[in-house]
Amino acid sequence: MNTIILSAIFGVVMMLSGVFINNRSAFRHIAAICLLILLGFNIAEVRGFHLLNINTKYFLQFDKFGLLFNSICIFSTLIYVLLSGREIEKIGKNTPDCLALIFFVLCGIGIVTSYSNLLMLFIGIEIISIPLYILTGSDKRNLKGNEASLKYFLMGAFSTGIMLMGIALLYGNSGTFVIDAFTATPKLSYMEAMGLVLLFISISFKASVAPFHFWTPDVYDGAPTVFTSFMATVVKVAIFASFIRLFETRYGHMGGQSDRMIAVVIVLTLAFGNLTAVFQQSVKRMLAYSSIAQAGFMLFAIFTINDFAKEGLLLYAAAYCLSTIGIFAVLAKMEDLTLDGFNGMGKSQPLIAALLTVFLLSLAGIPLTAGFFAKYYMLAAVVKSGHYIGLVIIGVLFAAVSAYYYFKVIQAMYFKDGSVSFPVTTPQFRYLLFSVAAVIIILGIFPNLLLQFLYF
Repeated sequence: MNTIILSAIFGVVMMLSGVFINNRSAFRHIAAICLLILLGFNIAEVRGFHLLNINTKYFLQFDKFGLLFNSICIFSTLIYVLLSGREIEKIGKNTPDCLALIFFVLCGIGIVTSYSNLLMLFIGIEIISIPLYILTGSDKRNLKGNEASLKYFLMGAFSTGIMLMGIALLYGNSGTFVIDAFTATPKLSYMEAMGLVLLFISISFKASVAPFHFWTPDVYDGAPTVFTSFMATVVKVAIFASFIRLFETRYGHMGGQSDRMIAVVIVLTLAFGNLTAVFQQSVKRMLAYSSIAQAGFMLFAIFTINDFAKEGLLLYAAAYCLSTIGIFAVLAKMEDLTLDGFNGMGKSQPLIAALLTVFLLSLAGIPLTAGFFAKYYMLAAVVKSGHYIGLVIIGVLFAAVSAYYYFKVIQAMYFKDGSVSFPVTTPQFRYLLFSVAAVIIILGIFPNLLLQFLYF
């Protein structure tokens, strides 16, 4: 509850700060301070400190998994603001409004990680989605961004209608919106099955899961690079937390048709994301398809719903968010976003190139990075479940495919000649980028440093 209350308050604070403060560089510092406070109060809630003692039993249920997930999202957003705050300032004249929208998104994330009522799921998803429509088209001078914003809004509205229909069917079957109160019959009724399928489709759209991923490359490519970073990381992993909340009920143990449906979606998502990313020449667009492929791996947690899966999703969220935010922080400063734009970076910008290499290796799941253990936990969750072991083989094969296109960027940096047009960066930017890479390596060696908080 602390996250929901404070993030909404801080969003209002950011909007009002635009009225009283003229120094644009001050906004990112205010946002960073607010995020630190938000992170502190979220951690305090794990220890039992609540700003308001409200009985939310039938609407929200706060457990360690949800609160730890909030902490990962808030910390990732803090890193995002510190690394990319200057780029946010360059998008129009409404910097405080953009930062306010980010806080409102965090408010929605606090809801979707803790909902126990389908109406709260709907409210949380919409609180996340509506600010993103605005951020996507925030650069009024960019026609490509305006087109992406309109496409995102229309597709998002359509998926919201599907979600509402699914919720209506589940309510019509059980007479309640509370997930735990759904009829615990061993077999789904037709109305309940259809409602669950519609919910799965609508949330899959928000998470850019195949075959509902078609909006993702155009929207991610058209949106300002600095906001693509936020949408492709913090927002995406939060949607999977909402998946977990829904499927850890009896729906996660139905077996049969539901298992086959999710298994097919996993294979399609891994195939579409990885195979299409191989042929991209734009690194930004390649990362858009890569995010689809990463969603395929996160779906393993939904497929199995066991301790390994929940631990793996937490580690995956941290590894994926930090690595991708680090890459996009560099991309946002570059003029040429194609593979050729990285030629020779290893010589002209050796530190930036080395840190980018760490981030790319983590996304590829190479050992000694957090991404390796993230993928390991996902695959181990399937092995532990004892069925559909073939999915593990498919996951490993597509992980190898992803390594190919990530290594294309590394190859361009170290084995091709060129002169990279890269602006002079501040020491603070380089130190922070180095710290993010260090965290990824530390989590790659000692993943329990994060996972232990789930059981304290």
